[in-house]
Amino acid sequence: MAEPLVVIVVYVPHHDSDAVRRVLDEAGAGRIGDYRGCSWSTSGTGRFTPLAGAQPTIGAVGEPEQVAEDRIEVVAPRSRARQIVEAMLAGHPYEEPAYHVIPVLTLDQL
Repeated sequence: MAEPLVVIVVYVPHHDSDAVRRVLDEAGAGRIGDYRGCSWSTSGTGRFTPLAGAQPTIGAVGEPEQVAEDRIEVVAPRSRARQIVEAMLAGHPYEEPAYHVIPVLTLDQL
């Protein structure tokens, strides 16, 4: 049976998406069979209001902000997920990036 996988999803300002995809690839995410750097993206609008104590990359404390963002999804081996997420966080431009990690069921597990 193949190693368990997860899907890592992260929201990134559009102009930083390629850099974050590179970080994910270099950390070992996005490998499917004989391919690497595999990802899927869609564009949307991120909305947030930085609170007191925040040091926002974009926007100002107390002011609602809207940013063109990409939702990036990659698969990763469960055993490397923590290291990959830590690398993604280190390479992400936001102070507090939104992300989540989702377990994957393979055909054998259905």
